[in-house]
Amino acid sequence: MQGNPIGASELIITEKGCIYHLDVHPEEIANTIITVGDPGRVAMISKYFDRIEHKKEHREFITHTGYIGHKRLSVVSTGIGPDNIDITLNELDALVNVDFGTRLPKEDHTTLEIVRMGTSGALQADIPVDSLVVSTFGIGLDNLLHYYYYSENAEVAFIKDAFVKHSRLETSAIKPYMAEGSIQLLNKFPAREGYIHGITVTCPGFYAPQGRQIRMAPALPHLIDSLAGFRCGDHRITNFEMETSAIYGLGRIMGHHCLSINTIIANRQTKEFTKDGSRSVTQMIEKSLALLIE
Repeated sequence: MQGNPIGASELIITEKGCIYHLDVHPEEIANTIITVGDPGRVAMISKYFDRIEHKKEHREFITHTGYIGHKRLSVVSTGIGPDNIDITLNELDALVNVDFGTRLPKEDHTTLEIVRMGTSGALQADIPVDSLVVSTFGIGLDNLLHYYYYSENAEVAFIKDAFVKHSRLETSAIKPYMAEGSIQLLNKFPAREGYIHGITVTCPGFYAPQGRQIRMAPALPHLIDSLAGFRCGDHRITNFEMETSAIYGLGRIMGHHCLSINTIIANRQTKEFTKDGSRSVTQMIEKSLALLIE
């Protein structure tokens, strides 16, 4: 091992030896991790475990770790938004790739599988509510990844530049970035199993950042149509939400395999909303868990 130990103010470890926000010990996290925004969704997933080893809860972060057959998994709630993803992914990475005793990065890197199971709004009229979308890429309209050293590969940069040219969204306030999901994980959820593949846009908020207007007028009134109209070869934007690009970008930097699966609970073109969101989420969990552990 080389370098100086990571300072106590930079990597915060509690008196119990847990990472600060997630409040779990390194041995309490699996190498395959399902992230969910809603803390209540953790138990919806872990009820399918054959046995549960650990249950931890701190703020909006709930972690259940256990087994389905011989497969060890953790389910972690992140809360909503890219800022919470910044906390969650940094702490998950530290749990497996930093020695808490020496505060030094481990010599052998551990690669995590991180699969988001969330909800989202469709941006194409032909994507019905209650369908499942898997994100091939994430385009971030937030600013999280600009705080990290990150470089896009040639394909990602080409698609991102085409998106910027089409959407004209690059301003002093918005600088889109783009990251790719794990091909290894994407192949587990093919179109023949009913998963729609497409680009997901991640927004920094739920209302004006997603084109909604209640009492305040959005500065980008044509945002939804602009996103829906983007094409680059076979690529199109299928949906938007508030976490995917941050997971993909940080995962790429850290060397983890990440994938985002969303059940569509709203279609912003047809103005439809699911009639039974709980049932739709349950179907996503059951179907996706079965494919993930194969």
